Amino acid sequence: MSVEPSLDHRPAAEPSQSAATRETLEDYTLRFAPRSYRRWSTGVVAVSALGGIAYLADFAIGANIGIAYGTTNALWGIGIFAVVIFASGLPLAYYAARYNIDLDLITRGSGFGYYGSVVTNVIFASFTFIFFALEGSIMAQGLELGLGVPLWLGYAVSTLVIFPLVIYGMKVLSTLQVWTTPLWLILMVLPFVYLVVSHPDSVSTFLDYGPDANFGTMLLAAGVCLSLIAQIAEQIDYLRFMPPKTPENSRRWWTAMLLAGPGWVIFGALKQVVGLFLAVYVIAQVDGGAAIANQPVHQFLEIYRGFLPGWLAMTLAVVLVVISQVKINVTNAYSGSLAWTNSYTRLTRHYPGRLVFLAVNLLIALVLMEANMFDFLNTILGFYANCGMAWIVVVASDIVFNKYLLKLSPLHPEFRRGMLYAVNPVGFVSMGVAAGVSILVFFGGLGSSIRPYSPLVAIGLALVLPPVLAVVTRGKYYLRRTDDGLDLPMYDEHGNPSGAVLTCHVCRQDYERPDMTACETHDAAVCSLCLSTDKVADHVLPATVHS
Repeated sequence: MSVEPSLDHRPAAEPSQSAATRETLEDYTLRFAPRSYRRWSTGVVAVSALGGIAYLADFAIGANIGIAYGTTNALWGIGIFAVVIFASGLPLAYYAARYNIDLDLITRGSGFGYYGSVVTNVIFASFTFIFFALEGSIMAQGLELGLGVPLWLGYAVSTLVIFPLVIYGMKVLSTLQVWTTPLWLILMVLPFVYLVVSHPDSVSTFLDYGPDANFGTMLLAAGVCLSLIAQIAEQIDYLRFMPPKTPENSRRWWTAMLLAGPGWVIFGALKQVVGLFLAVYVIAQVDGGAAIANQPVHQFLEIYRGFLPGWLAMTLAVVLVVISQVKINVTNAYSGSLAWTNSYTRLTRHYPGRLVFLAVNLLIALVLMEANMFDFLNTILGFYANCGMAWIVVVASDIVFNKYLLKLSPLHPEFRRGMLYAVNPVGFVSMGVAAGVSILVFFGGLGSSIRPYSPLVAIGLALVLPPVLAVVTRGKYYLRRTDDGLDLPMYDEHGNPSGAVLTCHVCRQDYERPDMTACETHDAAVCSLCLSTDKVADHVLPATVHS
């Protein structure tokens, strides 16, 4: 078809579409991220992505599972967590960096369908406000300890301070992450090094803490840690801005993708181990330490006091907590607002503005904080882990098995309305079964003896069911169409998404080739967002018959 729209076929954009266009072009919310916008180097993208894992929740998680299950079981649980997260995160991170789309867009074409992936968006949005609340609680503890701010007020402050930082998207977030990371590293690493050097006996105390090894207990510990599996989606919100992969930058590209993608878990696991180590030290050395050992601000304060004046120790502990929590909660708030907005836009075909759902996400997190979720953290995270694992592992399984091995799922990702079926049973059913059965196991519905094994149930079903259902359905529910009606190639000579530019005849903006399809009723092209907000399906291409 011709890709040059005539003036007769370019109606004025509706006000809602114009507003949506302006806002989504800030950082390509809900869209493919074009190469014209992706001006950051691989290193800047990687540092920005890793800056988002500065959170102290890992310290609290490591401390909680260590106190509950003992050092040996906790360390094995952390090890299991790291292996699962890396293996499942690698194919997702590669697809995001290679094709410049977020995890929701990947999920649509990896077994869920255009509307089927809405449920995974809700799972991810839940992840962001649960962990926003957890991180905000830690920040409020720091403000209470250092400045005497009441917890209820600290919760509100830690929520409201994030809102203005997230308004402007990736440009502001990347600057914030790059400039705060060096100070954060120094403040976090210094007390741990001091403790190991000056109190070498603390290492043996740490290793001897708690009961002996038990496989079921290890899996319970791993289940809590695995609640972080959806963190890969937040890493991907940065990785989608990777520059095109070329023969010249191939090594740097792979290094950045591996470190900032699945490699985040290496740093996360180390922080959990350090959090457990500090907790054991506080319990052993501080009067009444058991009551505060799982609170990161107290962990660092007690270590700082060993080699710094009291006023400086308190100042540094509070500064560390505030920097860490701001770094991660801008990412939680940003990613959560994208997830809610994406789901709402698809279901209602109306774009309300990302800031509306930024406020919604922060409000839910604030309610959780005021409800003192910190006191029942293990239960919340253990339950959530089953949903998160079911989603992430299903998508990873579809990419590895159905795309590359069985060739039943299209190799290149597809996310545009009209190109996908509404729901694909391969991923949708697989995730529902994996999550449902594992949650039943987690709450003892299939007997107390297998309750610790709910993480294995979730992972096993999510890994096996997608290829089984793809074979049963013969892969026919992946693509509603195989041709998007445009005669320009989608990828360049290196396999990167094409930088060729087309004009959307609805919103009158220029977009790169992967974001566009032909319009059904006009001899023109239309962008993915205008397709999503098309209430009467005037621009949506008809289905094609598959043999």
